[in-house]
Amino acid sequence: MIAPSILSADFAHLADELKAIEGADWVHVDVMDNHFVPNLTLGLPVVQSLLKVTDIPMDCHLMIANPERWAPGYAEAGAYNVTFHAEATDNPIAVARDIRAAGAKAGLSVKPNTPIEPYLEILREFDTLLVMSVEPGFGGQSFIASVLDKAKQVRRLVDVGELRLVVEIDGGINMDTIEQAAEAGVDCFVAGSAVYGTPDPAATVEALRQKAIAIEAASA
Repeated sequence: MIAPSILSADFAHLADELKAIEGADWVHVDVMDNHFVPNLTLGLPVVQSLLKVTDIPMDCHLMIANPERWAPGYAEAGAYNVTFHAEATDNPIAVARDIRAAGAKAGLSVKPNTPIEPYLEILREFDTLLVMSVEPGFGGQSFIASVLDKAKQVRRLVDVGELRLVVEIDGGINMDTIEQAAEAGVDCFVAGSAVYGTPDPAATVEALRQKAIAIEAASA
């Protein structure tokens, strides 16, 4: 699955930018609060507006403090998947259950330097694991390949039936790095500038998808 990130889109024409990625599996929306990360992007009112102009399932990535307070609102608004950071709360299970109760899939995200081992036991409560392959907060950063060990570890648990979730990766994904991520067993690839920095974003989405499919088929 390919999830273009509108963090790299033209914020003055977001409705048009969503139309430009028709065929994408999800649209990735980065919500930043200038507290958990040192940047401020968009929030719930903009997400509510975007939901009115696209049928692409919305993948909301909350890089925010106090997700227990804010996350359910994105689910109630109609987001398909709502992901929050493990580092932002002391009770991730409760947040996940609230998101699910509000009607969305629940995702857990970990920063590049956050080990996955402390969270393996609770991943049964989640539908998505989002592995950050850059430090959250800004687009256009370089891919951190060392995080792929987390993806591989969780992929093994999914493959043997211990977990049922989507393994997602976000940060520095392009036509080159998607190969490494696909080989590691990633299911969903977030791509920002690699999609919106091209003349035909929809064609780029399909090219990324075909590249990932080919790598995964070769690895099978």
